Amino acid sequence: MIEAQVEPPRHIVADQTEVAAFLETAANYPFPVESVERIDTHGAMVFLAGARAFKVKRAVAYPYMDFSTLEKRKSACAKEIELNRRTAPEIYLGSLAITRSTDGALHFGGDGTVVEWAVEMRRFRQEDLFSHLAATGKLTLDHVMELAESVRSFHAAAEIIEDPRFGARALGAIAVEDGQEFAEYPDIFPSQEAKALTAASMANAEALQDLLDHRLRCGFVRHCHGDLHLRNICLYDGQPRLFDAIEFNDAIAKIDVGYDLSFLLMDLEQRGLKLYASVVLSRYLRDSEELEVLRALPLFLSLRAAIRAKVAASTITALADPDQRARARTQARSYLRAALGYLEPKQAQLVVVGGRSGTGKTTLSRLIAPEIGRSPGALHLRSDVLRKALLNCPEFEPLPPSAYHGQVTRQVYEELERRARIALTAGQAVILDAAYLRREERDSIERLAAELGVPFAGVWLEAPKEALVERVEQRRDDASDATAEIVELQNTLDVGSISWSRVDVSGPAAASAKLALRAILGTAKER
Repeated sequence: MIEAQVEPPRHIVADQTEVAAFLETAANYPFPVESVERIDTHGAMVFLAGARAFKVKRAVAYPYMDFSTLEKRKSACAKEIELNRRTAPEIYLGSLAITRSTDGALHFGGDGTVVEWAVEMRRFRQEDLFSHLAATGKLTLDHVMELAESVRSFHAAAEIIEDPRFGARALGAIAVEDGQEFAEYPDIFPSQEAKALTAASMANAEALQDLLDHRLRCGFVRHCHGDLHLRNICLYDGQPRLFDAIEFNDAIAKIDVGYDLSFLLMDLEQRGLKLYASVVLSRYLRDSEELEVLRALPLFLSLRAAIRAKVAASTITALADPDQRARARTQARSYLRAALGYLEPKQAQLVVVGGRSGTGKTTLSRLIAPEIGRSPGALHLRSDVLRKALLNCPEFEPLPPSAYHGQVTRQVYEELERRARIALTAGQAVILDAAYLRREERDSIERLAAELGVPFAGVWLEAPKEALVERVEQRRDDASDATAEIVELQNTLDVGSISWSRVDVSGPAAASAKLALRAILGTAKER
């Protein structure tokens, strides 16, 4: 086993070698342990022993994280347990003292002198970490859909923060702090790029001040997770569990819910999972009134990438393996470039995917969304989901036929346009996924694009009736209430002339998505 080297002298404040050696020794545990696995981060040492995990705070003092005294580490352990029991009560068991007896030996608990504190947790399989699932290709669409719901529910229940210190000024302070820490690693972060990022971040934070402070007043700043990336999410009893929330710095945890979500979006995208990032964004905002947050999304994503850049840099000296050090250096620079890229302007675009039931509008929209507009892709708004939300109906519960006639349908299309307007004005591309069987519906949505001055692309999906019937009959757990009878009825309707790009979706979904994307990008170039 390769032992971790000490932290840089300017951050390390105490020698924890003895405690680490105690926890690495299987025979020291009060229950049977065959071996101990150690995981090191810049802020903690985690020891996996049998059915338990023990986490010790590193005795370090960073500008944003101070564990420099035993009392501070004890307090941090208690707070970590309190905060993480909000999302993973089954995992967090309590604080445990490591003591020294009169003979000088270390023990778990007891009446001796406390030399360190640890968080005791139930151990879960490392293979169940979302980061591991992503790395091994085992992360699924169902996983991220459930994760989006978990994050939404967590944010909805989180404590509302009204303190003005946690509004727009806090983000500006983060940008300044990032710049200061980049300067500590001139051999990793080119000075020109680091300074450009700091300047752009501060300019964006200033431009968004009114919006961010308005969101503070409206209750969108809450006591969030603060470190919401895939390594802090696991499957536990088959469900996503958020763990390892930030306990050591309120400025990192008491934030806009959109900023919290953005860490997850950024992490997914930087791992090459932009499709899943796009799905999480659309799922999180699918029936929400907080679409204005999209205006701040580029800044949020950039700040999150910048944080990962400086964290990667700070861990380099704790790595003994030269290959690991080289990878961390490369990763740090990559995150810096990503942070700059998120702030580069990119024009919004309105895409409409129409067609009869069974043509696969939702699947195709989901596949092309990551390729349209700025990160993490176009906001996907689906009429079937919106209709259920407007009628306060659970997503997978069927609606009566009356919910698909007259005024209700007009209301659905009007709401699609309203939300598209907000998102497009905020700079995010939009994909509207709805039948658009009526000429007036298609004309209306095209007028919206013209009014906002954004490129428009309409895609009309087609397939033989028999294929459409087969698809709707095979659907399970879906928001659509379409049946074979509805497909038959739609095929008798005169939809009028279709000026949108026609795409045959008889074949595999991936092939159809490529055809649709080619048509969309071609339309954008023509305009």
